[in-house]
Amino acid sequence: MINKLSRLLQAANISLSDQQKQQLVGYVELLHKWNKAYNLTSVRDPQQMLVRHILDSIVVEPHLQGERFIDVGTGPGLPGIPLAIVRPQAHFTLLDSLGKRVRFLRQVQHELGLTNVTPVQSRVEEFPAEPPFDGVISRAFASLEDMLNWCHHLPGATGHFYALKGVRPDDEIAALPAGFAIEKIAPLRVPELEGERHLVVIRLQ
Repeated sequence: MINKLSRLLQAANISLSDQQKQQLVGYVELLHKWNKAYNLTSVRDPQQMLVRHILDSIVVEPHLQGERFIDVGTGPGLPGIPLAIVRPQAHFTLLDSLGKRVRFLRQVQHELGLTNVTPVQSRVEEFPAEPPFDGVISRAFASLEDMLNWCHHLPGATGHFYALKGVRPDDEIAALPAGFAIEKIAPLRVPELEGERHLVVIRLQ
C-alpha cells in the first residue's frame, strides 16, 4: 500500500513525509475495516481507495487558502481527513448528520493521532460558525446552489467555498445565487482516475 501510494504521489508531483504516508494508509485500512459493518463507501478495494479517495482529496490542497476549514457532508471523512494529514498546520471541522459516520471519524482521529480535526454530528444549516471559517469544502455533497444556500453562514467575509466536482458543472455555475461569484475553476489531475475532476472556488461578493 505504501509503495502504491508513493507511486501515485510521485505521479501527482506531491511530496509527503513518511509519517504522512503511514497516516494515509492507516486511514484507508480503517476505512476498509469499518466499511464491512458501516457501509461508509461504495469503493471496496483498498488499492482503489488510494486513487479514488486519497489522491482525489489531496490534489485540492494547493488551492486552499487559510487555516480553518469545514468539510460539510464529510461522510467517512472525505476530503477532510486526507487534507488534515497533508496540511497539519490547518484545522478541519468534519461535519456529518449521521452518527455512525461521526463515530468512525472519532475512531480515525484517535487511532491516527490527528489533533487538527474535530468531528461534529449536525445538519449543516443548524451548525453555528463561531468563529467563521476560512474555507467551506464539499465533495459530492450537493449542487452549487444548494451548497451555497445551506452553507452561506459558515465562511468569514474573505472566506471561500471549495466544491469538488467531476465534469465542469456549467449548468450549476449558470444558476449561482446572487451574492456569490466564481473565483476560479481548476481542472484537477488525479493519477489512475478515469473521468474529469474540477475544483470550483466561490467567494462572497
